[in-house]
Amino acid sequence: MSKSNMNTIPSIAVIGSGYWGKNLVRNYYQLGALKLICDKDENTLTNLNNQYANVEVCLALNDVLARDDISGVVIATPAETHFAIAQEALLAGKHVFVEKPLVLKENEGLELIKLSNEKELILMVGHLLQYHPVFIRLKEMVSEGELGRINYIYSNRLNLGKIRREENILWSFAPHDISMILALVGEEPETVYAIGANYLHQKIADVTTTHLEFPSGIKAHIFVSWLHPYKEQNLVVVGDRKMAVFNDTLPWSKKFCLYPHQIKWEKNIPVPTKAKPEYVAVQEAEPLRTECEHFLSCIVNCHKPPTDGNEGLRVLKILKASQRSLDRYGKKITYEPEASLTQEPSSISREKYFVHPTAVVDEDVTIGWDTKIWHFSHMLSRSKIGEKCNIGQNVVIGPEVNIGKGCKIQNNVSVYEGVTLEDYVFCGPSMVFTNIYNPRAEIRKMDQVRPTLVKKGATIGANATIICGTTIGRYAFIGAGAVVIKNVPDHALVVGNNARQVGWVCQCGERLSDDLECLSCSRKYNIIGDVIEEI
Repeated sequence: MSKSNMNTIPSIAVIGSGYWGKNLVRNYYQLGALKLICDKDENTLTNLNNQYANVEVCLALNDVLARDDISGVVIATPAETHFAIAQEALLAGKHVFVEKPLVLKENEGLELIKLSNEKELILMVGHLLQYHPVFIRLKEMVSEGELGRINYIYSNRLNLGKIRREENILWSFAPHDISMILALVGEEPETVYAIGANYLHQKIADVTTTHLEFPSGIKAHIFVSWLHPYKEQNLVVVGDRKMAVFNDTLPWSKKFCLYPHQIKWEKNIPVPTKAKPEYVAVQEAEPLRTECEHFLSCIVNCHKPPTDGNEGLRVLKILKASQRSLDRYGKKITYEPEASLTQEPSSISREKYFVHPTAVVDEDVTIGWDTKIWHFSHMLSRSKIGEKCNIGQNVVIGPEVNIGKGCKIQNNVSVYEGVTLEDYVFCGPSMVFTNIYNPRAEIRKMDQVRPTLVKKGATIGANATIICGTTIGRYAFIGAGAVVIKNVPDHALVVGNNARQVGWVCQCGERLSDDLECLSCSRKYNIIGDVIEEI
């Protein structure tokens, strides 16, 4: 927002004017908003006072917070000080912009979010690249479906320096990449794991790779290092229609490139088809200036920024999960989002559930609370989907299909009329339901639909086929690629074509021993006649 867009420009105080803070000072001064600079170094303040006319300086935080003419504070101090300064500023009635990370502890982040909500004040986090014009355009393309279904995202942020001793490379470089990935994907990850190496200091990682796995099937990878021979800042988004590259080290006209490569199948063999790169024109602007303008605009218009406190806390939670994995030599960490901090997706949010903008939901479809429906899926008329379901990419449900609560339907699955899923059913990628036993293209046979029932807790593996008219028992397990032509008992493990039973499976998903005991969760079972029951 330019000065002419605001009747009154809010007065800003910048707290901390060191390595990065001086850039914030420069931008807020150029925007006509800088009123006061606070820093502990008197020499720094003297130099800044000479450099910026009509801008006051002070040494003490209290001198900032006591002034009624200061609308917002910008915090660019060491991360361990963020919480205390931000808390004092909010209590003093100031809008707050804080550089990344928001804080170092989750409970501190929750406290700042609560306080900003109670005081009706802006709390914004400096995840700069979300305000980069190229990323904004990329995010629009992903939301509009121009890249197709997103398969994976990777980000490289590499350089020789700036080497820090107060934090490792993960905390120094990766927050921006995590923030961008969350904005593109629109959901929080299910699992996080990270590996790294220490070369310059025994306890400080210089190189890390972080891996995020999302409920929709998207995967993301982040490689960061300050021991790299050259600077590289690449964000790559791979869709099934196009692939996008945001290279922030290139000249502006070449920063954003689309590759309309595709994979075509010839005789069951995937064959890549390469196409010429297409450079995307984006109006040039300094991302930091855009970010500063946005903070001022949020203060004036009472708008919530995309990088608000909740977004900052989500990034922090992933950083902490990554650090736990790093400390455990790459152990996969199950990520648990806070119920009160469920991410507001970058696309469409409909009060109690989420539908990606490329998905289609017919008007008379019922969708339960906290259910998520992802890219290019279609919910057909008169279908009912329970609460807390996750419907992946390119899924078709209906018409007139009932899906129980807690079901997970992976990518490329069609749940046709006649199929019913009870609660907590898992449908693996590209598995198939049929509903007509002997279909013909030229003869309509929808009056011959044979019902299929999948009972509570059952799992159907990837690429399995369920022939219509069958019942899959409670907690049964259908192996990948199996072809089921008859009913499957409760807890049965079946594999092959045609599917045959090869054992029994516990409610937890582990195979039972010969004496029907689960070695994982210690449940025990008995078989009485044709029925298996837990003891």
